[in-house]
Amino acid sequence: MIALVDYGAGNLTSVRKALRHLGARFATPATPAEMAGASAIIVPGVGNFEATTALAPDWRDRIAAAVAGGTPLLGICVGLQWLFEGSDEAPGVAGLAAMSGTCALIRGDEYDGFGRFKVPHVGWNSLHVRRDSWLLAGVREGDQVYFTHSYAAPVTAACVASTRYGVDFASAVQRDHVAGVQFHPEKSGAVGLRILGNFLEQVAA
Repeated sequence: MIALVDYGAGNLTSVRKALRHLGARFATPATPAEMAGASAIIVPGVGNFEATTALAPDWRDRIAAAVAGGTPLLGICVGLQWLFEGSDEAPGVAGLAAMSGTCALIRGDEYDGFGRFKVPHVGWNSLHVRRDSWLLAGVREGDQVYFTHSYAAPVTAACVASTRYGVDFASAVQRDHVAGVQFHPEKSGAVGLRILGNFLEQVAA
């Protein structure tokens, strides 16, 4: 059973629909204790990074312990940003620190020759696959996915795909059994479902 974490900032309806479509078994734990024995954990999210403060120490400790024990973890949108050390959007709010680095505001004043990039970054954009990973198995260079965000994670060693919007940012990260995507796979058609399916294969492995 996959634990789909609800901390009040995730678009759980569309994530649940995608998971059901893929035949996944999942539940939304009401307390950290209810995550015990979960086969995997998904942390979605939309909006401001400060919303992650709802993941109080008991939630953080339980998730961190599960990850340390080998439980696969997937962060979506703000959930990806939470995997990092923190975000300039909410200074002083700590992330899980499963990935090194701090998320930063997209530079909306960058000029592309036609006009200035608007922030937030909303809509379809392409993936630049940077290295092989189980998360992106079957995903092709240039595949399009759907974004909606103003802050983004840096391109580090954990980055398996980047996207350019004014600047290059990490659109997908993976380190061992911990992964995250800045875009919304549940809203990204066949490509998004493929990526969610790749995560589910790790759960079953």
